[in-house]
Amino acid sequence: MPVRHRPPAVRRRAVSDEPWFVPSPEAAAGSAMAAFMRFAAGRLGRPITGYSGLHAIALQEPAAFWPLLLEFSGLLVEGDPAPAIAGTGVEHARFFPGLSLSYAENLLRADLTGGDDAIVVVATDETGAREEVRRGELRRRVLGLAAHFRGIGLRPGDRVVAIARNTAESVVACLATAAVGAAWSSVAPDLAADAVRDRFLPLAPRLLLFHGAHPYQGARRDLGERVATISRGLPTLERAIALDLEPGPALPVPVTRLGDIPPVTDAGAIAWERFPFNHPLFVLFSSGTTGAPKCIVHGAGGTLMEHWKELRLHSDLGPGDRLYFTTSCGWMMWNWQLGCLATGATLVLYDGSPSYPEPDALWRMIAREGVTAFGTSPAYLQYCRDAGLEPRAAHDLSRLRMMLSTGSILYEHQYDWVREHVGSLPLQSISGGTDIIGCFVLGNPLLPVRRGASQSVSLGYDVRVMTDAGPRREGTGELVCVAPFPSRPLGLFGDADGARFHAAYFAQHEGCWTHGDFLRLEPDGSARVLGRSDGTLNIRGIRIGPAEIYGILHHVPEVVEAMAVEQRWPAEIGGSRMVLLVVLREGLRLDRPLILRIKRELSQRGSPAHVPAVVAQVSQLPMTLNGKRSERAATDQLNGDPVRNRAALRNPESLDELAAHPDLRRAVQP
Repeated sequence: MPVRHRPPAVRRRAVSDEPWFVPSPEAAAGSAMAAFMRFAAGRLGRPITGYSGLHAIALQEPAAFWPLLLEFSGLLVEGDPAPAIAGTGVEHARFFPGLSLSYAENLLRADLTGGDDAIVVVATDETGAREEVRRGELRRRVLGLAAHFRGIGLRPGDRVVAIARNTAESVVACLATAAVGAAWSSVAPDLAADAVRDRFLPLAPRLLLFHGAHPYQGARRDLGERVATISRGLPTLERAIALDLEPGPALPVPVTRLGDIPPVTDAGAIAWERFPFNHPLFVLFSSGTTGAPKCIVHGAGGTLMEHWKELRLHSDLGPGDRLYFTTSCGWMMWNWQLGCLATGATLVLYDGSPSYPEPDALWRMIAREGVTAFGTSPAYLQYCRDAGLEPRAAHDLSRLRMMLSTGSILYEHQYDWVREHVGSLPLQSISGGTDIIGCFVLGNPLLPVRRGASQSVSLGYDVRVMTDAGPRREGTGELVCVAPFPSRPLGLFGDADGARFHAAYFAQHEGCWTHGDFLRLEPDGSARVLGRSDGTLNIRGIRIGPAEIYGILHHVPEVVEAMAVEQRWPAEIGGSRMVLLVVLREGLRLDRPLILRIKRELSQRGSPAHVPAVVAQVSQLPMTLNGKRSERAATDQLNGDPVRNRAALRNPESLDELAAHPDLRRAVQP
């Protein structure tokens, strides 16, 4: 039964332009961003005034800027840094084609502050289990597993897939995969077998890594049957490795336990293999809005450099910091957080429910582990507010100096809740996505925080809004990027001629990366994400592709057609809820048993996030003239917005039925 959330006690006001937080002059001057600004000014031989001046140089002189950033970062590379950008245009350009590097080496290098004795990973879970891993030990474990990978024939360019928990073992497995030049793809343990297979099958993986059990909300969830089902559906699979100590399931391929693979004894005697800057590192999965999820290939160099820039410069993380970000191995933020190791910061992992065994379990962990940077979501902040949590009063949060939030839009009252119950600290609203494995807009240690706004555009990214007059640096419109950027994906897996890649990101606006968000760029350089510009659902900070929901509903024979849309609903976490419209077979009526069965199918075959708040029966769905569902028209109607494409509908009367439907204005169903 879904939890009911009471609406906010205060009404939402227009977003204020008054700064919510202003960094002190000392903090700004002492930031890594300010240090880079001074470095760049010295190298270029001219003064740079503020972040806007630095960003302007990056846009106007990219061939000079990106090598400066790479030099300042100290990242380990070899080869010729010229040209910095090969080719023209955002769709086809490549960064640093003459360089090679090892992603894993850069995260584990011994010359980072603290050397090999520094604690670089702290892994804990809801059961109280805890593990500290020092840099030297992590390197030995990664190199030991990498040696095993080579011994079983894993080669550069192979794909490794994982059903993984948020643990130190998963970090080891990911970095070992990178160390041998294979590409890593992972999903969370709660994703249904069919959904996992849809993602893994196109990659033709040779190796599967998995956890055999998953503790959550006090229960031990056995994953053996699901792992076995998935492995049987992957015909290219040759081997599997169990990441935990649980007795493994019977699989159709040989299984080795990670604990039986020894670390190397002398990591210093082993040379890291380096690969081209644009060598595949990660394959991430889109939400599946219009069909099967896209397999998005990200390169090692661009990912590493962008994550270092976002974490070291924009987030000002470095030695002495401890980053915890609430994420699973199925979200790009898991890959993103790994980059903090290259800054010298410590990565804190937590596996399990954020509200078990106590509602404030996450805050207890943050206090206990001395987290300095906490990454969260508006959904979690709303949960804290609705649950009446008072973290600052209950816990010692003296080390916490900043927060980051992503997944959906932050409301004003959430900023105020943070100030009252966490403290006066920068709350950075960051936004980007799986497609770019990073951010287009994010925080900035030099600039003030304003409620509802991201402090700046990502350094060196030529982000604009598409208007009727073309792309502009101020105003409101669809988010586009008009110049090459390092974290642009290499392409889509299996898309040999690039046609699907072009159609997904470049066909709508020629010469521009089109991201799918509506954005407002302010005169002061800040940005406000206004929502999605496509049909992807964003429920409680989790993006869900409607096509996945429709595919699952084929298992409910009573449902003839369905449409999943997002409805603004302030009482819900994240400020919106999922509404599922269903057309049933003739003569059938939607009753409670059928509603519960629909929800059960979506939970078991998808995930809990796939379950709608409301299921409503309608006689017809809004359809375009060429017979396609029009989620946009239904969404506009349910939210009381002007319907943008009513004239393009084959059956505009369907919108009138939605407007009059009683179930779409009542409380969330059980």
